[in-house]
Amino acid sequence: MNAEIRVISRPDVAAGFLLAGAPVVEVPTTAAAADALRALLEQPSVGVVLLEEGFHDGLPDELRRRLAKRPLPMVVPFPGPVWEERPEAAESYIVELLRQVIGYRVRLR
Repeated sequence: MNAEIRVISRPDVAAGFLLAGAPVVEVPTTAAAADALRALLEQPSVGVVLLEEGFHDGLPDELRRRLAKRPLPMVVPFPGPVWEERPEAAESYIVELLRQVIGYRVRLR
């Protein structure tokens, strides 16, 4: 049996999977992800569905029960990216760079 893989993710995450050659269903919301997953459940050739973790956490209970009763497709959540700026990252990089050059840690004000 040849089982196919599918990915359900947001459009900004989908590009990486597309570059890797994985077929992606791009969805903007959790409700759309649940609908896409229901559609994939009807395709017997699909063996694994990678589902963005935020969407997986928001799946309705009826869909979770339906998935629990089936061996395939296996639904595997994956963590989505975290889009947050870390302003201290630049400062800590400079401090580490100075530590390597000078040989001891300095304090920036």
